[in-house]
Amino acid sequence: MRRAAQAACIVATLSVTPALGQEVALLEKFSDWSTYAASGDPKVCFAVAKPKEITPKAVKRGPIFFYISRWPADNVVDEVSVKMGYPFAEGAKATANIGGTKFELFTKEEGAFVEKPEMETKLIEAMKSGSTMKIEGRSARGTNTADTYSLKGLSEALERAAKECSG
Repeated sequence: MRRAAQAACIVATLSVTPALGQEVALLEKFSDWSTYAASGDPKVCFAVAKPKEITPKAVKRGPIFFYISRWPADNVVDEVSVKMGYPFAEGAKATANIGGTKFELFTKEEGAFVEKPEMETKLIEAMKSGSTMKIEGRSARGTNTADTYSLKGLSEALERAAKECSG
């Protein structure tokens, strides 16, 4: 969980500026997904996308990202995290829906996460074979949200992250 929070801070910068003592660099863009690497200790690489559609549109939210991280120093591969742009209520759940297949995510503060690594693998495999993904959640204020992501370029972005952070 600490890694996910750290990655959220790194993703939020999305530029070559210091973040937690690291420099973040865009490695390559693949359609609707991009691959970044943060050098330093620990090194992290991640594929990231912003939603193509956000509902409701009139609600003020912070940055919204879906990212898949690799932490070679910790032997972590393909860790899924979502930055929703608002705080969740304690114990709230979020849902990822790809082609009718739903995955439940647990939440903490402004993030949504997959609880078990084997479910991360299943979610990523579904993402690779899908065209869009919808993330649904409910803010601590009671607002229901739905963010739709394009999955075009995901596989290539993950391959690039793997190449950069292979260990």
